[in-house]
Amino acid sequence: MNSTLLLNASYEPIKVISWRKAISLFFLDKVEVVECYSMDIRSVSVSVKMPSVVRLLRYANISKRKPRLSKLNLLARDNYQCQYCSTELDFSNATFDHVVPRSHQGETSWENLVIACGSCNRKKGGRTPKEARMKLHKKPVAPDWLPILHFRYEDDLPQAWLDFL
Repeated sequence: MNSTLLLNASYEPIKVISWRKAISLFFLDKVEVVECYSMDIRSVSVSVKMPSVVRLLRYANISKRKPRLSKLNLLARDNYQCQYCSTELDFSNATFDHVVPRSHQGETSWENLVIACGSCNRKKGGRTPKEARMKLHKKPVAPDWLPILHFRYEDDLPQAWLDFL
């Protein structure tokens, strides 16, 4: 396991970082280590346990940050499902679909992008859902939260993280 869960000062999960970043933040006195893995990290003069959960010492106000438009964030917003046929998708088989195609002056924005499976995306082609006689399950909107915080972890979650998620 090479990941560390970063918590805000209020113990809210912020994101997953590398253990190297967690060690750096610890030695800069920016975090405290809440939980550790059993593995030791050694240097010439210091030996410490690999951190599994760290907490910021100062509260970070992250609510004002706008979510970045990315495939992973779109997947999270759309609940890992094709917005036309509800097929469950993962990162490798999900595609972007412009609700109003770029050929019809559709923008690349939260309000015009949805996640679709390959077959629905090909079926819709360069048409609007109405023209293709396809129905969206929900209207795409820009989220006011960070969808990536609601992540799926492919491997088993570390036991130490479960108390904070």
